[in-house]
Amino acid sequence: MKFGLAEKIKETTVSRRGFLLTSLAGGFAVASEPLFAQAIKTDTQGITAGEVKVPVKDGQIPAYRAMPAKGKNFPVILVIQEIFGVHEYIQDICRRLAKRGYYAIAPALFSREADVSNMSLDAILKEVVPVVPDAQVMTDIDSTVAFAKASGKANTARLGIVGYCWGGRTVWLYANHNPAVKAGVAYYGLLAGLKGPNKPADPVDVAANLKVPVLGLYAGEDSFVPDEVVDKMRNELGKGNSASEIVVFPAVNHGFHADYRPTYDRRAATYAWKLTLDWFKERGV
Repeated sequence: MKFGLAEKIKETTVSRRGFLLTSLAGGFAVASEPLFAQAIKTDTQGITAGEVKVPVKDGQIPAYRAMPAKGKNFPVILVIQEIFGVHEYIQDICRRLAKRGYYAIAPALFSREADVSNMSLDAILKEVVPVVPDAQVMTDIDSTVAFAKASGKANTARLGIVGYCWGGRTVWLYANHNPAVKAGVAYYGLLAGLKGPNKPADPVDVAANLKVPVLGLYAGEDSFVPDEVVDKMRNELGKGNSASEIVVFPAVNHGFHADYRPTYDRRAATYAWKLTLDWFKERGV
């Protein structure tokens, strides 16, 4: 069936109307409060940082990008959001990586479903997380890689991915989806328990088949990821040949790297960040 101009415009309008987030909010997400004074603020001296628009199959999604101000051919790190979206903490992670010479980009992966910047944690967990299809997330990240490659500034042959909380789970799944990734780092991402119509597999289900080396950074006091699930993940990883590893930090909780939250643990976060940078560097990212 052929469509005339009016029908094409109508079709595009309806499609684009489905994107509930068209621009990134400033500051921290409301659900991430209370905020703590120790939150790290990385400046933009020597880097270029700000919002960009990433074309996807049905429109475009906002993303935060940071990279060195001069040069090109930068290795790429995909930064995958917490459930709070691409708020100030995730944006700052991008700036920290740009200071290290990376092209860092964080796509807003809830763009179709909601603007989570003003939603409560309970609402995000009930109304957003369950309805976001993993398949959609994978293709949006694919589009983000394509956007980086088309920029002329990024070397996507040296591709890494890091994610936090919801994004940590996504790192494991994307590493399975795209074996071209050189290395991944997953901070306290759920390993099991989210399977459903929109989420056909958990990380424990794909662990044995991974080809990408992923470093999992987990918390010993994390009720969301109990010890027995971590043990199961290690066992499944041992059946494969990805050379992935899991490090558990004792006596810290979920979100220990999130410097704006009460769960932040400076010593664990500092060491985890060193492990992250070393993991990427040693694997060609």
